[in-house]
Amino acid sequence: MKKVVLLFFTVLITTSAFSQGLIGLLGKSQDFFTLLNEEKYQEAYLYFDTTFHAKFSEPDLKQLWTNLNTGLGKFKSADIVSSKTEGDFFVITMEGNFEKDTQNFLFAYNKAEKIVGFYLPGKTNAVAYAKPTYASDTTLYKETEIYVKTPGHELVGILTAPKNAANFPIVVLVHGSGPHDMDETVGPNKPLKDIALGLASQGIASIRYVKRTMIYNAEFYGAFTVKEELVDDAIAAVELAKTIPAANKSQIYLLGHSLGGMLAPRIATLSPDLKGILLLAAPARKMTDLIIEQNNYMYSLSKDTSAATKKQMTSLTTEIQKTRLNTLGKMKPDSSVLGLPASYWIDINNYDQVAVAKSLNKKIFVAQGALDFQVSVADYELWNAALAQNKNAVLKLYPQLNHLMSFQGMKGTSKQYESPASVSEDLVNDIASWIKAK
Repeated sequence: MKKVVLLFFTVLITTSAFSQGLIGLLGKSQDFFTLLNEEKYQEAYLYFDTTFHAKFSEPDLKQLWTNLNTGLGKFKSADIVSSKTEGDFFVITMEGNFEKDTQNFLFAYNKAEKIVGFYLPGKTNAVAYAKPTYASDTTLYKETEIYVKTPGHELVGILTAPKNAANFPIVVLVHGSGPHDMDETVGPNKPLKDIALGLASQGIASIRYVKRTMIYNAEFYGAFTVKEELVDDAIAAVELAKTIPAANKSQIYLLGHSLGGMLAPRIATLSPDLKGILLLAAPARKMTDLIIEQNNYMYSLSKDTSAATKKQMTSLTTEIQKTRLNTLGKMKPDSSVLGLPASYWIDINNYDQVAVAKSLNKKIFVAQGALDFQVSVADYELWNAALAQNKNAVLKLYPQLNHLMSFQGMKGTSKQYESPASVSEDLVNDIASWIKAK
């Protein structure tokens, strides 16, 4: 049952875990491909640890790259697929994009940042990400690497901007709960990337970045709150948006998905220069209520009405209710409650996102999928009740969208996220129109 209990926190995390040294290794891997593409094999071979030389020589490297170019065409680019730590080693998988096809490359780095393992995995049956049709014209936008920085932290990100344009609006994209890459990757789906490309195709720039919980995961074992998890970096990203030369500094927006949407009103109070906020699949209730609702939903799907299971559900609900913390009392801030520190629950429980949103004098856009089993229509109704009379607010319920804001035929489970489905074009169009509206 543990997987069901933690559904709200874990369902949107990627399968890879990053560490603090990852940023440099990503750049090193990119440089490695650049050297190969420039046929600088001797320089590229220096990336390998000497312990690996007996297994793989410099001529082997040259022959491998020559064969790849012959079979797959000219090399174009390389993108991160996944990363994890294996004992004392960093393991990174990169997808190489060639003219005719793609090829994955697996690197194992030691603590000295030298390659001690190098492997080309064969093709798998896993479904790959598919770029949405509404962003297929790549001549309309360009992507540039940027860094979101706060004291002691540096998060790699992407500025996606319309080509040959100036004075364009810019949107900061904020993830949901859990560790996330910059695209908010879930299986073959990349909702934040879809939104970024879709908006750029319509003349609107965006900033997205790797979430701190993925890069600096070691910092999240003790006491922490949503401030460290999400808020501080979102504020830094807004400040970064102000430095983009061609961006309209009076048209900066923040778009939050799931937990990011829930916290968007708080971020707006700390970033007064924001023109507006967008809340996608944003909880309006307490997280405890959502977790109980999710578990009851999963229980209803199981069709298990046995006395033993009912007793287990009752016990489970009792455990979940313990997260309704507002003060520490005799507890320590790092005391674990349902997998999160007490400090986290107290912070999030003392925050009323609906009341804060209602007090804002900014544009607000609320979007909710009616087939979302994680954040339900009940949350949308609370947002609507609070903001419907606000002339600055636009709220819309999308009948056939799920939590990833993609089209589905029915309300389901996280199994849906294993199939590729782009963020709804109607939603992207509505967001673009709302941003452009005076």
